[in-house]
Amino acid sequence: MTAVLKQPPILTHKDPSAPSVFTVENLLREARRQKSIPEGEIPDVCILDPDGDIVQNLLETGQAQINPHWACYHTRLYNFVYEGIEFGIVGCAVGASFAVLLAEEMFASGCKLLISMTSAGQIVSKGKTPYFVLIERALRDEGTSYHYLPPASYSSMRPELIECLQDILNHSQPPVFVGATWTTDAPFRETETAIAYCQSEGIHGVEMEAAALYAFSEAKEQHVICFAHITNQMGNIENDFEKGAVGGSLDALQVISQAAKGWLSCADLRQK
Repeated sequence: MTAVLKQPPILTHKDPSAPSVFTVENLLREARRQKSIPEGEIPDVCILDPDGDIVQNLLETGQAQINPHWACYHTRLYNFVYEGIEFGIVGCAVGASFAVLLAEEMFASGCKLLISMTSAGQIVSKGKTPYFVLIERALRDEGTSYHYLPPASYSSMRPELIECLQDILNHSQPPVFVGATWTTDAPFRETETAIAYCQSEGIHGVEMEAAALYAFSEAKEQHVICFAHITNQMGNIENDFEKGAVGGSLDALQVISQAAKGWLSCADLRQK
């Protein structure tokens, strides 16, 4: 019989403020050595594309090129230019721990702003799917955030970023709502009880990365913006998971571009 613990191991023997023995800089150093990757930086603005639809469209249309300085062991980072802004993008980065591993590597490699665009299941409806939500705060129902911040129900976007994006959001096309999501590590454990609780909290959708990315952002004082592309009702209707034209990548890129322009317009914020 399994003993019931008063406190789970993930909350014990932790000091989120303590430095890590294993560092991202040392990992990248060894990757460069082993793979003969030249020193150099990646674009200031980078994107995480968990579904991979944006990356696939960019490659199919010849708009993206591999960045030669990206020293990650697990992924490829592509450069592309959209509406006059150079971006770096990594596809198929699903889940909190993977997203934060890449965030650590991106900022250590020269990134200044990271934008995550993840698909999400609808909890409290804002209308017919698909649509976009700027994630203001995320319920911490995953493990990674607890290694970066003390226990709390939510992690949040840095307030100065929300202020910087306000004008862009007011005029966004396609429209972008602002609200909360639920970040889970277990997509096939989205139970009625858990969903009912999230509904009572006014949560818009369920995804797998934002809570950890925002915990990283606060702990490391880096700029991270997370969007949820609400695309489905968790497979509970026929013809679910439809994201729009070209896998929703064109609308997603437009939202990402508007957010990047908002950040770029805040000169004081970029210098922090």
